[in-house]
Amino acid sequence: MTKKAFASSADLAEKAQTLEVLADGVYALTAEGDPNIGAIEGEDFLVCFEALATPVAAGEWLAKLREHTDKPIRYLVLSHYHAVRVLGASAFDADVIVAHENTRALVAERGKEDWESEFGRMPRLAKGAETVPGLTWPTLTFSDRLTIDLGGDRGDLVLQYCGRGHTEGDIVAWLPREKVLYAGDLVEAEAALYTGDAFHRDWASSTLDRVAAFGAETLIGGRGGVSRGRAAVEAAIAQTRHFLDTMIREVGAVRDAGGTLKEAFERTYAALNDRYGHWPIFEHCLPFDVSRLWDELGGVERPVVWTAERDREVWGRLQG
Repeated sequence: MTKKAFASSADLAEKAQTLEVLADGVYALTAEGDPNIGAIEGEDFLVCFEALATPVAAGEWLAKLREHTDKPIRYLVLSHYHAVRVLGASAFDADVIVAHENTRALVAERGKEDWESEFGRMPRLAKGAETVPGLTWPTLTFSDRLTIDLGGDRGDLVLQYCGRGHTEGDIVAWLPREKVLYAGDLVEAEAALYTGDAFHRDWASSTLDRVAAFGAETLIGGRGGVSRGRAAVEAAIAQTRHFLDTMIREVGAVRDAGGTLKEAFERTYAALNDRYGHWPIFEHCLPFDVSRLWDELGGVERPVVWTAERDREVWGRLQG
C-alpha cells in the first residue's frame, strides 16, 4: 500500500476562490473546500466573519471585498480559535475582535500549540506565515448571545452560542431579515468534518438542533459551497449530523467490544468512505477525529492538546 502523505502536506495546489453576494451587502468567499470567510455591511461599517490563516491570505480576501465596499471594518467575528481561522486578524485592522468567552480561554490554553499543529498539517494555507504577528486575542467576548445593530434599515446581526460542538467555543452569525446563517465549522456542506477538538455527542444532538432552529434559507458552513434554499440548508445539517452519528456508532462499537484505536479507525473509515471519502480533507481529518472520539467515549471530557509531535504520532499509528 502506498504510504499516505501526512495530513494535507501534499495538497499544494491553489484552490479557485469564489466571492458570492448572498443578499444586499452580504458576502461569502468559498474556495473548493478551503476555509470559508464572509462579511456583512452595516450602514457605515463592516462586520467580517473569520480571518483566515495569515495576514497575507486575509489581504487577498480583503482586496476582493474592496471591489464591492470601502466601508471600514468595525467588527471582526471569530467563530472559534483554530489557527487557520484567526491568525490573519491583523490584516483587518478591526476596531473590535469578537469571540465566545471559551474561545478566548482556549487561545490562552492551547493557541500556540494549535498554531504550530495547523501550519504543519496544512502548509498551503499558511501563505506568508512569517507575517503573523502573534496569537489573535478577542477584545470582546460573550457567553450566550450578542446583537450588533447594523444601523439604518439594515437590521441586526445576531451572534449566538449554540453549545459545544466543533470546539467548546463555536459561535454562529445570524441575519434574521435575510435568513442567512454563517455557521462556521458547526456545519460543512460537502466537506469532511474535523472533530479533533470536538464534543461529538453534544454537537450531533442539541447543538445541531439549535443551528437547525434558526430556519436559515442560506447557510455558509466552514468549508464547502454555500447552501441555498431551505432544502439545501437542511441537507447540509443532516450530512453533518450523519457523519457524527456514524463515527459515534462505529467507534463506540469497537470500544464496547474491547477493541483497539486502530480497529476503531479502520471500522469508521470503512463506514464513511463510500459517502464522504471524495470530499475535501477526509483523509486528513479522520485519524484526528477518531482519536478524539476514542478519548471522549473513554471519559476524557476535554480534548487533549494537539501538538505538531502528537499529530505525527497519531497519523503514524492510524494512517501510516
